[in-house]
Amino acid sequence: MDVIKAIESEQMKENAENFSVGDTVKVFFKIIEGANERVQIFEGIVLAKNHGGIRRTFIVRKISYGVGVERIFPLHSPRVERVEVIRRGRVRRAKLYYLRDKIGKKAKVKELIHRKKA
Repeated sequence: MDVIKAIESEQMKENAENFSVGDTVKVFFKIIEGANERVQIFEGIVLAKNHGGIRRTFIVRKISYGVGVERIFPLHSPRVERVEVIRRGRVRRAKLYYLRDKIGKKAKVKELIHRKKA
């Protein structure tokens, strides 16, 4: 069992979880097309984070041409180049699956504003 944990710890990325559920993020994902390799950006709201350790995944949802598109990304995958946070969301749930049924302005998440303590 310790051998498996040692191998998994080598493959885990450092500082990979710089975002949380409800944040709007840009995921830079490597796409391989034949001999070419390029980076494709997928921008949307993080609906959920699942599992733990090396198996950690997160679901990102965006609206593309009026159709909701969701994609599951493995957090520690070598194909995920980086995750960039566009804006922080203020949510009170761990899973935002209810956003699937919302349309337009109702599908928005309020922005998290940090206030300075005086």
